[in-house]
Amino acid sequence: MKSYAFLLMLMISSVCSTWAQETKAAGIVPGAESKTVVPNSFFYRGKSASVQLRNSGAIRTSDGRYVLAGLVDTAGYASNVAEKYQGLFITEVKLKVGDAGLVPGEYGFGFVGDKFVITDVGANDVISASANTDSELKRPVPLKFAEEGSNYRLYAGRKYVKIHIE
Repeated sequence: MKSYAFLLMLMISSVCSTWAQETKAAGIVPGAESKTVVPNSFFYRGKSASVQLRNSGAIRTSDGRYVLAGLVDTAGYASNVAEKYQGLFITEVKLKVGDAGLVPGEYGFGFVGDKFVITDVGANDVISASANTDSELKRPVPLKFAEEGSNYRLYAGRKYVKIHIE
């Protein structure tokens, strides 16, 4: 009887350990792992552009959903489209971007002047939020997510926009 109890405890321990390893923490997804969820290419305004995976990032929510952003190669796009379409923005959850609401979907984005612009895949404006500049940022990079309390910032160099997951 003792051996059955020991085997039962061993099996339960093994299952719990496996489950714990598969549960992934909410927050900014580590770089190597984010490359497994960010797509390699993205369809926008009639073309498919390759995504710069080295300049991409992801946020995982507590229920395992994602917010993704990545810069794209815009060669071949008209200059007026490429100005607003600097990258892909995909969200599986409702967000506040700056003060504007954004529903789940696939979008293009760009930092244009002092604005962060989200467009649908047809290049139509969806939201425009004020972009901020972080002059204190030590090492600006082309694109990254950063935590800000329970919220996030999406940076492109020193410019950023605040993101709140609803």
